[in-house]
Amino acid sequence: MIRACFKTVAAFLCAAALAAPAQAATLADPDQLYSQMTAVLNNGNAHGWTLYNREYLLGTIFDCGRAYSLQRPDDPKYPQVEQMTVDVASELHYDPLTNHEAVEWYVREAASYVLKNSTDPAETQKARDLLAHVDALENPPVLAQIADEDAAANEVAFPRDGDALLQRVEADWRGYLITHDPQWRAWALVRAAEFDFPVDNMPTTWGPQFLASVKSAAHGGHGYTSAERDNAQLILQNLKKASPMKVIANVNAVQSHDRMMTTLAPADEYFGPLGMSILGIRNEINRVNAMIGFGEAKQQSGPAVQVAIAIDDLHKVYPRDRDVPQLLFDIQSTLGKIDTPEAKVARTHMRAVLTVEYQDSKQALDVLSGT
Repeated sequence: MIRACFKTVAAFLCAAALAAPAQAATLADPDQLYSQMTAVLNNGNAHGWTLYNREYLLGTIFDCGRAYSLQRPDDPKYPQVEQMTVDVASELHYDPLTNHEAVEWYVREAASYVLKNSTDPAETQKARDLLAHVDALENPPVLAQIADEDAAANEVAFPRDGDALLQRVEADWRGYLITHDPQWRAWALVRAAEFDFPVDNMPTTWGPQFLASVKSAAHGGHGYTSAERDNAQLILQNLKKASPMKVIANVNAVQSHDRMMTTLAPADEYFGPLGMSILGIRNEINRVNAMIGFGEAKQQSGPAVQVAIAIDDLHKVYPRDRDVPQLLFDIQSTLGKIDTPEAKVARTHMRAVLTVEYQDSKQALDVLSGT
């Protein structure tokens, strides 16, 4: 598997990240995921594609690729999956801000493989573009701009597709959340006020928070422009006129790929170069904070960064573990108390993973709101 190594971190951290990775013995069988991925592809080719179905296919590719990377990276099927990842992710304008698979590390791995091994200029350009996307993870203004451009491209590729329209508003709304630039909020309101925006199909992830902002603007809340208030009132009018939520047909496989991956990390599995369990990670965070309280912040820089590497490793293997957002929140808070270059780099990465890859969690929203 790809080992955790924070971009621009000191050389000794990169060396440490090359130590023994977690053993993901309990993940779903890569061949089973490969079969599911193939079934989704065949169904889509037979019945046609919407943006939703293409994104579902991409999700099955991500799960398949992660499973091979973590368990059988030398399997002859894996290079095929990496190439397919680059092709489909490029076609769908994969964007870390609007994708919800916690998969930035694997996209980087697949793009790096294609960039290294392909002789096709078109393929290597796709790989470079994907690498630019994941490189923006820690740069909110750039990430927001790329997300808007990607969503706009999908609107063109899937004209009048409801999910494409939703994605454009989501990109701008999330751009506002990570940058606090009100222009992104204004654009989200403009696009959500358009006559064909599917306001009756707002998702339960970012939808409630966005609609709360809409209501605040419509009722004269502080900080909104007159244009934002007008658009918000129009959105609420459209919402009142909307039909009941529609059920959209899709070509998903019978079994959701979400159920194919283990959700919780076992207590006896170990992560990072120091081999920390979930309990060990928690205990070490508590110990580091206690030592910081005794005035030994700088002395705890190395141990705190090692915990961050272990959590990064954990989130790659078990991206849906319910404890990951809290661990990310706790370690980025701890690293914020340590004034060393290594701790600052690690904190930036942990904060980016939390606020982008787990952006709908309470912990991410707390960080973004400054609470």
